[in-house]
Amino acid sequence: MANFSPPANVKAFEERLLEVSENLPKRLRQCADYVAANKDRIAVSTVAEMAEGAGVQPSAFMRFCQILGFSGFSEMQRLFRETYVGGWPDYSTRLLHLREKPEGSPSALLGEFVEAGRASIESLLSTVDPVALNEGANLLVAAGMIHIIGLGRSFSVATYVAYLFEKMEVPAVLHTSLGKLDNRHAIREGDALLAFTFAPYSAPTLELVEDVAARKIPIVAVTDSAIGPLAKFRPTTLLVSEIDFGAFRSPAATLCLATALAVIVGTAKSQRA
Repeated sequence: MANFSPPANVKAFEERLLEVSENLPKRLRQCADYVAANKDRIAVSTVAEMAEGAGVQPSAFMRFCQILGFSGFSEMQRLFRETYVGGWPDYSTRLLHLREKPEGSPSALLGEFVEAGRASIESLLSTVDPVALNEGANLLVAAGMIHIIGLGRSFSVATYVAYLFEKMEVPAVLHTSLGKLDNRHAIREGDALLAFTFAPYSAPTLELVEDVAARKIPIVAVTDSAIGPLAKFRPTTLLVSEIDFGAFRSPAATLCLATALAVIVGTAKSQRA
């Protein structure tokens, strides 16, 4: 059984999850990773569905709930149902309906990706903490220079943010590792780092974040897990959960969040000029 009382709200839940995750055994860590990336599903899923998503037995998922301080899954689910806004899409059901359309049809395939992207974008309202969004925006507004990094599948988003900042005349540098050039020394006191990375996480991105964190430079991280490898550096974290189709995952929600963040920062900086 748990050694402490259950979290009183979702914010406390996230803090507890981060606190206990480092020392969990493999199966329970799988539960923590899955929950961190899919908090929006807790209110509408059964314990069997959550366990299946995490790749563990229901009994292991129940034990995970108890470690967090709950008597079981029902009590944890109750916490999320209290803040659950009806009308969020049932992702698996909607995608199942799309898959019932003629296989191989280009329009059906397009529909799959449109639905996955729409569902991902709508879930932003439950995954992104408004307080963290405001804090992250303020850190970037206050920065003399904004440094941006996003490699692999995050590269398109990082590049677009750099483009937006350039158009809004916001001082920014895009770090690309092109030619294996290391530009971390261009990051100075008074600057800030905006980092995009998702599982399986970019090693160069993590290395830059670690270096910047050691120098006490503000970091805003857009990622998919509150307990991922970025967590130990304590950045201001904005969580995004992208719904995938097959082996492909569109950055629709990430791009939506990044665009909003860039416009917020650009608008605020122009008003201060």
